[in-house]
Parts: sequence; structure tokens; C-alpha cells
Amino acid sequence: MYSKEETQRLKREFWVTFAEKYPRKWMLYDTKIKDFSFKFFVDNKKAQVLIDIEPRNKEKRIAYFEKLEALKSILEEEFISDLVFEKDYVLESGKTISRIWVEKSGVGFSNRNNWDLIFDFYYEKMDALERFYLEYDEFIKDIEVE
Repeated sequence: MYSKEETQRLKREFWVTFAEKYPRKWMLYDTKIKDFSFKFFVDNKKAQVLIDIEPRNKEKRIAYFEKLEALKSILEEEFISDLVFEKDYVLESGKTISRIWVEKSGVGFSNRNNWDLIFDFYYEKMDALERFYLEYDEFIKDIEVE
């Protein structure tokens, strides 16, 4: 096992190496929708590319989720086929959000032999989600909630 400091150093090196392999600006939080973001996640069991929908207003959160759900067949046929949709995803903090994600299991950041697999997975899946979002963002943004 790694110490906390070694784990932090390794994670920092992981992200720097990813940025060097795929030097581009990712959309992430720059979706122009408050509390609607794209995220990368990695631990020692899996890597994920996520869409987190986190408005405090439950109706707004569900409206955005349902917009994406309405596009699910297009998303799966043209962009990413293995997404998981969860309307009420509970974070460790206890907060309920909506989350859509794709996962690569059996990989972790502490094994450098996994890094290229994870980086390629991240690039392929996040690039596909961003292309999808840029094509359908006007539809997604157009919700009617007070």
C-alpha cells in the first residue's frame, strides 16, 4: 500500500501524464449549464467518464436528466453504447444527484501498466460525450422549471 503522500504524488503524476498524452482543453465544467458537468474519475478498481447533474432544485435536476434520457437512443447508437443512466444517484456525502457514466473495470491509477488503457478510454469516451453535447446542447438547455 502507498502512504497518503505517495498516493497523492502518484495521482498527480497520473493526471500530468494524461494531459501530456492528450493535450487538449476538455469541456468538464464549461457546459454553460449550472451544476451540469463532465468528469473523469479513477481509483484502484475502475476508471469512469461521468456526466453529473447536481442542481439543488430537484425538478431542474430531473428535467436535465430526462432530456438526456430522451436522447439515449441517439447517444447509444452514434456516440457511446455502454452508458449507465441513474436518475437518483446518492454520493458518499449523502447528496442525491443524477449521473450518467461509462466505466472501465479492473484498472487503477496505482498500476502504471494500466495508464495507457485508462488514458485511451478517457479520450475516446469523453471526446464522444463532448461531441454529443455540442450537437444537442440547445435541446438539453431548453427546460421549463421555475
